[in-house]
Amino acid sequence: MDASDNLGLLIGDLSADLKPVRRLWKPVIRAGIWSAVVLGVAVYAYLTGTALRLGTAATPDDFVLLGIAASTLTAVLAGLAAFELSLPDRSAAWALLPIPALLLWLAVTGIGCLQNLGTPGVWGATWDEALACLKYIARMSLPISVILVLMLRRARPLRPFAVAAMAGLAAAGAAASLLILVHAHQSTGLDLLSHFAAVGLVVAVNAGAGGRLLGTGAFSRPRASTAA
Repeated sequence: MDASDNLGLLIGDLSADLKPVRRLWKPVIRAGIWSAVVLGVAVYAYLTGTALRLGTAATPDDFVLLGIAASTLTAVLAGLAAFELSLPDRSAAWALLPIPALLLWLAVTGIGCLQNLGTPGVWGATWDEALACLKYIARMSLPISVILVLMLRRARPLRPFAVAAMAGLAAAGAAASLLILVHAHQSTGLDLLSHFAAVGLVVAVNAGAGGRLLGTGAFSRPRASTAA
């Protein structure tokens, strides 16, 4: 038996137990599925009363609705960026995708907040009220983050911390959008500060914990092939 026969036997032995790897769906499809799941979470929270109203009942004004649209767009684009960045052949520039929507979100909510300056009795002017918003965003971000990390796990990204940071921004943006279920009015400066403190906290926790989970082999499945 010559060397080529031995090599053939070796290759045959090594590949005998290999199983075909399922091809990943396109990032835009996976981002759409995640968005649909988040919508399901919102419907569940609303129908079951999980979302308890904060402050007084109010009809959302234009700035509130525009802010929710901007946070939702931030969430969707950050989720898409996370799925794109999870693939090894994608450019790091995908991390810039949600930035314009994030800046719009900051600008709209900031301008809306200025409308409340000097208005007495506005909800969110005390530390306890602001902390309630922070806790809500952090609490709603948790299941959304877990779902997103579980969906990203099969790609085994080469840039786990960048992917996890985008996932955190997506989760925080989605949770901030869900805030309209309990907080359908403009924020005070203190309340607005708590919102973005919660967003920063969620992104940091995801980048740390999620990045380690995605990057250290915590998920033992083999890397899936990339989508086209």
